[in-house]
Amino acid sequence: MSDKGDAAAATAVALKERVDGLPTEPGVYLMKSARGKVLYVGKAQNLRTRVRSYFNAGGDGRIQVPKLVRRIADIGVLVTPNVKDALLLENELIKQHKPPFNVRLRDDKQYLALRLDTRDEWPRLTMVRNFRRDGAQYFGPYTSSTGMRHSLSHLRRIFPLRTCSDGVFKDYARRGRPCIEYEMKRCPGPCCGLVTHEQYADLLEGTELFLKGRSEELVTALERRMKEAADGERFEDAARVRDRIAAVEHTVERQQIVTEKRLNRDVVGLSRDGGDVEVQLLHVREGRVIGASSHSFSAVEVEDAEVMASFLGQYFVGGAERQVPNEILVSIVPDDEGALAAILTERVGRKVSIWGPQRGAPRELVDLALRNAEVELTRRLQARVSVDTALDELREKLQLQAPPRRIECYDISNLAGTLAVGSRVVFVDGVPEKNDYRRYRIREAAAGDDLACMREVLQRRLAKRETEPLPDLLLVDGGRGQLGVVSALLADEGVELDHAGIAKERDEESPSPRVKRGGGLKAERLFLPNRLNPVMLAPSSRGLLLLQRVRDEAHRFAIEFQRSLRQKVGMTSILEEIPGIGPRKRQALLKELGSLRRVREADEAALSGVTGLSQRDAATVFGFFRALEAVGAEPPQAVGGDSPESAVDAAKLEESGDAASDLPEGSH
Repeated sequence: MSDKGDAAAATAVALKERVDGLPTEPGVYLMKSARGKVLYVGKAQNLRTRVRSYFNAGGDGRIQVPKLVRRIADIGVLVTPNVKDALLLENELIKQHKPPFNVRLRDDKQYLALRLDTRDEWPRLTMVRNFRRDGAQYFGPYTSSTGMRHSLSHLRRIFPLRTCSDGVFKDYARRGRPCIEYEMKRCPGPCCGLVTHEQYADLLEGTELFLKGRSEELVTALERRMKEAADGERFEDAARVRDRIAAVEHTVERQQIVTEKRLNRDVVGLSRDGGDVEVQLLHVREGRVIGASSHSFSAVEVEDAEVMASFLGQYFVGGAERQVPNEILVSIVPDDEGALAAILTERVGRKVSIWGPQRGAPRELVDLALRNAEVELTRRLQARVSVDTALDELREKLQLQAPPRRIECYDISNLAGTLAVGSRVVFVDGVPEKNDYRRYRIREAAAGDDLACMREVLQRRLAKRETEPLPDLLLVDGGRGQLGVVSALLADEGVELDHAGIAKERDEESPSPRVKRGGGLKAERLFLPNRLNPVMLAPSSRGLLLLQRVRDEAHRFAIEFQRSLRQKVGMTSILEEIPGIGPRKRQALLKELGSLRRVREADEAALSGVTGLSQRDAATVFGFFRALEAVGAEPPQAVGGDSPESAVDAAKLEESGDAASDLPEGSH
């Protein structure tokens, strides 16, 4: 027998002895690789029996066992008083170790929620991406920011609470007059004492009941207030409450009634295709579907019952505060559902049941969740096929070593030779990997030299190649010049890496970077090393569409960084951003023209008359401030852009849009 075989046999013997010595109590077991990495975390009522089942002939029948068992080198256990505590510990260990054979729920920050802290003097709803245990109430999750904002806008018309930050609130309180939200009847004006605490508390109560889906209780409370106002001959108040009742009832009527019983339930459907799993969660309140969320998992090696158990445990028991309903209906009954139900019952102080209905209205709800899960899974798999086709096309057309599953794209941005920045975006299998995005502030290269800036950014990127694996394809926004910089740098560093440049075809007479002078859109050109002519793919090419999306994302990310810098650079230092204008010239400008505003508004003739400034300096200063005007900058902000030509930069800024990003800065 070989040394390798001897080692495997010794490991098997050691594992058998380890399993035979495990306790028979409840607890959690951790299966580890030879390097000590936790491969799988599980819970059990009887640790020895459960773990031993993995090593019986044929395993325990679950599909993941043979692949898992081959990698196990050690087993650790943690004994708990009961299986409920084991479930809680299992969730914590999964978060801590992120074992590859466990299903892991994605972080709560991926989903939007509404936060309401009733401990504030004048509470307000805020949109957040993290559920916390901070004493506030959280309503959600919302998978669509558009859908959430639409719901919030509608809610504010019925129950208008303040939306301003504490700083803005105090500012209007000092002024003694409310903002336009009050005039539009979307805020009761607490900043100026235009609403009492009692009246505001009524709006707050209505907001809570509405978001919790307790519409029947809400309407009853509103009807009581309307009657009290009418009996007290406060007819205007009664009319306002009447209008709120009508708005609430209209909203409820538009929601789908799915059961005659006004129960609060969450319904979970699980659909699977090989290792791809989709879990659909429907939120039913008072018999109506008020929301839904979809959760995707790939490369899943555990059976469906365990997927369901892991999902429910992490979703309801894990660190986030969730609205726990009275019932959780499931398409597949999870392992240890009794322990999970007991934990939730203790947490919310009322009975919570988890069960899999087989008939009637509850089963219809489960079938609805299943159907939605199947639709979402089909969509995801079809999208993957489309991405695979695009990657294969790029490998063939660009003669790459392998399909570019990981693509990094770099863009440089500056305005009139100032505030130069770089950006990196990463796409994996056609999907943005936003945690790997990076922003670069140019440190050494001249801000107006795009090629030098690109070289600096890529040098800093390659310096981290030991800790950050290189992509399958490095893409730059630019033509032969930018590509030449990449090729030369890779050669200097001794790195072999597929790389390309993407740029629009030239049309010197057209003022737009995207539109031809004679009409139509400019074609994209792909530049490759050691190739004279660019590659031209069809406009409908899936591969080209993917590269365009990657390039546009890199551009958007760079523009966004520019905007953040504009907020940080005040007018007191804006003159320092003008190339070639040193301290003496800055002092001369301020001394002779009197103020920054006059420097900004001066024409070239006035600027050239300043002591110490040449005609070229005057043109530089004049052009800089005209470039600021081109992008609509006003004091006290300074602005950056994307090319030395202000017109080109203004066009690129318009294309970038105004959406705020939730991406991590990751600045280097």
